[in-house]
Amino acid sequence: MSDWKSVLKGDPVDWLLEKDNPSVRYFTLSQVLDKPQNSSEVQAAKKEIMITGVVPKILAKQNDGGYWEAPEKFYTSKYKGTVWQLIILAELGADGQDERVKKACEFILENSQDCKSGGFSAWLSVRVGGGRYSGVLPCLTGNMVWSLIRLGFLDDQRVKRGIEWIVKYQRFDDGEAYPPKIWPYKKATSCFGKHSCHMGVVKALKALAEIPAEKRSKAVVDTLERGVEYMLKHHIYKRSHELSKVSKPGWLRLGFPLMYQTDVLEILGILTSLDCKDLRMQEAVDLVLSKQDEKGMWKLESTFNGRFQTSIEQKGNSSKWVTLNVLKALKNFYE
Repeated sequence: MSDWKSVLKGDPVDWLLEKDNPSVRYFTLSQVLDKPQNSSEVQAAKKEIMITGVVPKILAKQNDGGYWEAPEKFYTSKYKGTVWQLIILAELGADGQDERVKKACEFILENSQDCKSGGFSAWLSVRVGGGRYSGVLPCLTGNMVWSLIRLGFLDDQRVKRGIEWIVKYQRFDDGEAYPPKIWPYKKATSCFGKHSCHMGVVKALKALAEIPAEKRSKAVVDTLERGVEYMLKHHIYKRSHELSKVSKPGWLRLGFPLMYQTDVLEILGILTSLDCKDLRMQEAVDLVLSKQDEKGMWKLESTFNGRFQTSIEQKGNSSKWVTLNVLKALKNFYE
C-alpha cells in the first residue's frame, strides 16, 4: 500500500504537531513526516523537550545522586523509582547529553547492573555493590539496555555487556521443553518456565531492535530473528497452540508508557521497526485499526497514572502518544 494513511478515518498529524507536547511533536516530525534531524523544526522540538512538559517535571524531582525516591528502591518503588524514570525519559526523547540524565544512567549502571553477568537486577547487592546476581530479570535487562541505548550509551562497555546478556540468556521457549536447571533459569521460573515470559521476550526484542542495523553483531541478528519468529508464531497476541484464544486480555488495551508490561501496539511497533511484514501480523494490525475514532485518533486505554512522578495523559481520553505509536507502526507496515 503506497499511501498508508488510507487506512485512517482522519488525519491526526496536525494535532500531534501541536506545541503542548514537544516530545510527540519531535517524533512526529522526525519519524512520521521524515524531517531530517538537522532541520530547524526538528532541532527546535528536540530542544523544547528539556524545557517544557513532562521531562523537566521529572528531572526537577531528581536527587543530587542521580536517583529518585530511596536510592536502594530503584526498581521496587513502582513507578517512581529510578528504573521507571529512566524508561520514561528514554520514551519521551530526553537529551542524553544533559548532565541530570547522564547521572541517572550512571546511577542505574552502578547500582542495578550485576557486575558478574552484565544483566540488570531489581535489587542492590549490599555485599559486593551493583545489582544482586540473584535478582537479574530479563524484562528489566531489556528495558534498561533499551533506555541506555536511546540515551546515548550504546558504545559504553557496560551496555554492551547488557546486550551480551540478552543474546546469551534470553530464551524463546513455547512450551516444548523446560530451560536448563542453571542460573538464571533455576530460580526465575516465572521468567523462564516451560513457556518464556512474553514481557521478557518483548523487552529483549525492543532493546536489540534499538541497535542500528549496521552495528548489530551476528549474534544480535540471530537473536532478533528467533524472537521475531516467536512473536509471529503467536500472531502477536494469541496462544500459539490455540490461536483462537488471546494470550493476555490486557494486551488488547493500548497504553503508554508500558513499563514492564506490553501490549499489541508495542509489539507491532518493534516488529515493524525491523521491517517485518508478515501475514501473521494482520490480525493485530486490524485490531489496532478497529480502535480509532472518526478523527483518526486513539484513546489511552491503560495507564499507571497516579503512580508516576507526574501524570502523562488521562485514561479514556484521546492519546497523542498512542496515536503517534500507531502511525509509526502503520507507516512501517504498509509502506
